[in-house]
Amino acid sequence: MDQPEPPLFTGHFAVNGATRLYGTIGDPIRQLRMTGVMPQIFAAVGVNAVWLPFEGSAPLLPVMLEALAKMRNLGGFTVTIPHKSAILPLLGRATRRAQAAGSANLVKREADGTLSGDMADGAGFVAGLEAQGHRVRGASVWLVGLGGAGGAIAAALCEAKVGRLLVTELNAARADAGLDRLSRFYPDVPVASISAEHPPHGIHYAINATPLGLRPGDPLSFDPMMLDSDAVIAEVIMSPVETPLLQRARTHGRRVHHGRHMLDHQIPIYLDWFGIDSKGIDIVRLMRSIP
Repeated sequence: MDQPEPPLFTGHFAVNGATRLYGTIGDPIRQLRMTGVMPQIFAAVGVNAVWLPFEGSAPLLPVMLEALAKMRNLGGFTVTIPHKSAILPLLGRATRRAQAAGSANLVKREADGTLSGDMADGAGFVAGLEAQGHRVRGASVWLVGLGGAGGAIAAALCEAKVGRLLVTELNAARADAGLDRLSRFYPDVPVASISAEHPPHGIHYAINATPLGLRPGDPLSFDPMMLDSDAVIAEVIMSPVETPLLQRARTHGRRVHHGRHMLDHQIPIYLDWFGIDSKGIDIVRLMRSIP
């Protein structure tokens, strides 16, 4: 009689037939923090689940979604660059905030196999800012990049009732689409497009929401030294923690805000979306203890 193979040990529990699958879709994915974070979160809340990296280029995205939708033990996944905008029209359902952002970074498989999408980047970013003592309501903000993360942050800032939102996006079609969405969903918030060559004055927060800084040798998305000295320079990139933009700002005595705060404050949103009970556990505090 064949002996069963010993279960694979993840460091928290043994993977078995009841293990739920979660993960992140992106290209590249080597920079992901989620694969190290989520096993610890699952262990803390007592969930039999694993978090996997799913790497695939843009042409493969529809194929990957078709396959994942058929996996009955799939709980869901998050979405990172470059798929956040492209995935939205491929989903069966999407929340209002995903529609306002024009992108999705959070997907779950419904019982009928439908993939439903939400967007947590913006809500996580705003919550992270406020948790660090930065008031958002009524603030003047310059946002560079209206892609997947940038569109979500723009929508969340408008939802939080910023006083003024200036955006810079080099892709003209993306800029037009983003400004149109913001005007439709948030008609009462002043939003305008500006050039990165002429950074604005009177800004409380300047945010890099582009991938620039993710790879060695990337140019800066903007020069923080051209802004008022009291402006907070914020980043969405989580790895490296100290991007060249933040390094330049910090070297010259500017206040900075790291990308990891956005993820720290998204995890409770993820768990709620996936239907995972985390009551009684301070998830954000736990996230801060994870390297």
